[in-house]
Amino acid sequence: MVTQFDVIVIGAGIAGASVAAHLAETHKVLVLDMEERAGFHSTGRSVAAYVLNYGPPSIRALTRAARGYFTDGGLLAARETLALMPDGQEDGFEKLMADQQGLQEITAAAARTRFPVLREGYVRRALLDSGTADIDVDLLHQTYLRLIKSRGGTVLCSAPAEALDRGNGQWIVTTPQRRFGAPTIVNAAGAWGDMIAKLAGARPVGLQPKRRSIAVIPPPDGMDPMAWPLAGDVGDTWYCKPQSGKLLVSPADAVAVEAHDAFADEMTLAEGIDRFQQAVDFEVTRVEHSWGGLRSFVPDGNPVAGYDPKIEGFFWLIGQGGYGIQSSPALSRLAAALVRGKDVPADILDEGLVLNDVLPGRLA
Repeated sequence: MVTQFDVIVIGAGIAGASVAAHLAETHKVLVLDMEERAGFHSTGRSVAAYVLNYGPPSIRALTRAARGYFTDGGLLAARETLALMPDGQEDGFEKLMADQQGLQEITAAAARTRFPVLREGYVRRALLDSGTADIDVDLLHQTYLRLIKSRGGTVLCSAPAEALDRGNGQWIVTTPQRRFGAPTIVNAAGAWGDMIAKLAGARPVGLQPKRRSIAVIPPPDGMDPMAWPLAGDVGDTWYCKPQSGKLLVSPADAVAVEAHDAFADEMTLAEGIDRFQQAVDFEVTRVEHSWGGLRSFVPDGNPVAGYDPKIEGFFWLIGQGGYGIQSSPALSRLAAALVRGKDVPADILDEGLVLNDVLPGRLA
């Protein structure tokens, strides 16, 4: 017995949920996820920042094109970002300046005014980005999941794809519960994207999951950090962000790992906290909580969105790296248009996206 749909999306994280919400307007859509709840992995472990000067050109274009959705939906809360240059990170500073939009150089004193725990003498140069913000990731994700259901789509968790078979213009997806059929599969499986491709007989695109570790620490006694900016060094060796009255501190690690339920690496976290402490004038006495997440990349660092050039009806939507949340409103509209065989939305192209930078054929 095969239950029939128009499109089956594998993965109910932000990538799968957002594209499915758009496709459900015109198609009968099923979303399958291997976990007990949607967004268990990368989506549920995001630092939740909207940063325009972050990522390769394709991501920056998609992030700019997403801003209207975020602001219209009340999904952003303004938070400045400080990019700090200590001694030895001159190359990182110049690279950031070469590609930036809207960054303003400020004095070390001005940086300390905004980030009052900044150690005097640490900063040689500082950049302020006033266009950044916190993202309400849970509201964003839940909005997409509700849209899927309100438009007649189905989200099924605890339903890993165990086999993918193609015949007579249809995909048959076998899960532990039952079998489902559709002409089109959207591979939005995050770090497991190449594994899903192998089940379909598609050539992997070289997807590499990379671990990111986060520690939650208390702020200094008597200080409320919630008005502080997101701050980090331009060499990308640490960053911190206020959240819920605490500080999230990361060593900005990007260690290649296999796809798994990620956890923070204690040694890497300790090294990152040590670098953070060199930048601030208070001592981290305890870590209240820690976690790890996966950020998955293909070799050129751009996301992958488009039909496989050799496998009929197999659509890729993976490789968003650490930018999947902030780019999702635009990337999902782009992907939905490509699934339908329609033109790329003009506003996304107007932001400078080069379509060939994201199509899977570039990786063949």
